[in-house]
Amino acid sequence: MIITTNKRKKITGILEEEFVAKSYKAHKYSLDSERFFLEYNETEDKTFVWKNRGETDPPATYKSLSDLARLLAKRDEQVLTYFLDGSRHVYKVDDMAYPQSGDRSVIYPTIAGQVGVGICKRVNKTMMLESLTREIILSIPSIADPIGKGGFFEALSIKLNESNELARIKQCGWKFSTPVPYDVKSDERKFEDRGTACIQDAMIEREKAMVKKLVRDGKLNQDNYLVKDGSLEYRLSKVDKDDEKSFLTFRQNYNWVIGLSKSFNPEVCFDKGKANPGLIADLPLYHRTPVAYFGSEKEPLAFAVWYVRLRDKNRTRTPFDGILKVEKILVREDELKNGMETETVDRLSALIINERNPTSYGSDLRWANHIYPIYLTERFVKSQYLSTESFLHLF
Repeated sequence: MIITTNKRKKITGILEEEFVAKSYKAHKYSLDSERFFLEYNETEDKTFVWKNRGETDPPATYKSLSDLARLLAKRDEQVLTYFLDGSRHVYKVDDMAYPQSGDRSVIYPTIAGQVGVGICKRVNKTMMLESLTREIILSIPSIADPIGKGGFFEALSIKLNESNELARIKQCGWKFSTPVPYDVKSDERKFEDRGTACIQDAMIEREKAMVKKLVRDGKLNQDNYLVKDGSLEYRLSKVDKDDEKSFLTFRQNYNWVIGLSKSFNPEVCFDKGKANPGLIADLPLYHRTPVAYFGSEKEPLAFAVWYVRLRDKNRTRTPFDGILKVEKILVREDELKNGMETETVDRLSALIINERNPTSYGSDLRWANHIYPIYLTERFVKSQYLSTESFLHLF
């Protein structure tokens, strides 16, 4: 007689047992796309509005930063100290049938993602690891809980972490996090896209937690900024919206944080109330745009947003290559009223320009939009991933 335990089962076998469901051992494949493209059609939140004035002394047009960048380079000034990157690889790993009333069943996909979030710190021109987290996050349909009571998914993650399959990679720092259910109703997106979005949201929460820890440890200040790879336009949690203290803490955490986006929607750049992507496309080398105020009456957060050109457009594929979108959450009351200090905007922009070399020619289609410390951080985080074959073998 053979006794089967959770420790000897594949992950899909454990899910099948816990969900009282049937696994179809479906074809497993990646849901990621390696293409790099401009987000011309990204969804624009109509509750947010752009205002021309987002800084204390806005320039009438583009502003050159060449002289300031050279001056800061001579001083060897390094205010950009920490660099954060979050990354995920997402896969469809199964189709599973869940029992319904009347001897019926419904089939939904099981989505699994490798999520890595890391911060690298620069000390005396040397990059070193500050913190790293690696997690496997499952996104399963919201009906998967057979009981419908709280604590089911938390208990499931414990069983998954005790499995024999995970033991093979546990020493590398990998673990299962609490699964995140995706909604099976009231959503026009494909189930795979819903699951991927849930894993993306979970990754963002890990990023926010890392920023919070840096602030709690007193490591961020006016001489030590954190640069995040990507947008800072986070959604506030219900707690952040309902509790003033929680909201103020969230906002204060980003006082010394800027976000750099390598891809963005140029159609969402507004000039004098109208969309003007040409304002970005015609941005001269080593110049920045005026800072725009980006805020909403429904969302209590407000952002300063501007664009900086790192590369000559005559040497890139598109007019938007070589341009970074820079974002900063407005924290202080004077910032919310008058915008960022123009002197601070100029200094940060010049420092970003000085980070453009050396480049990663040939190894990344986004080379023109990289600053090198972010590129190194991104490469380090991705180097920690399991191979696709090893990851899918867990299931």
